[in-house]
Amino acid sequence: MQNGLDVIRAMYAAFARGDVSSVLSSLSPRIVWIEAEGFPSAGTYTTPDAVLHKVFMRLAAEWDAFSAEPHEFVCDGQAVVAIGDYSGTYKATGKVFKAPFAHVWKLSGGAVVGFQQFTDTAVVQRAMR
Repeated sequence: MQNGLDVIRAMYAAFARGDVSSVLSSLSPRIVWIEAEGFPSAGTYTTPDAVLHKVFMRLAAEWDAFSAEPHEFVCDGQAVVAIGDYSGTYKATGKVFKAPFAHVWKLSGGAVVGFQQFTDTAVVQRAMR
């Protein structure tokens, strides 16, 4: 079994290359995925299918070259915090954005059971207007 940091690093790498099925396969069937209020996909999602349809598919439909690039990881047992930057271009406005993020990941038995997003949603909202 991979340690928590390896699982999370692999998820970011899979997301960067567009391998959403690998990302989803790392999620527990009972994931608690929390997107920040003010983010386009704000809310809490409790299945990998909900994360796919309400988060990932929405990002793909609304943004060009959306990325989440971590620069630093902080680990404590089965918790990993990733610190990095989002970037992308909102298709409807053509506006580009870059915003810092912190992602808090919780794992159990090698699967992701929790995700919480922290970001500057005002920066994201400006790109959308």
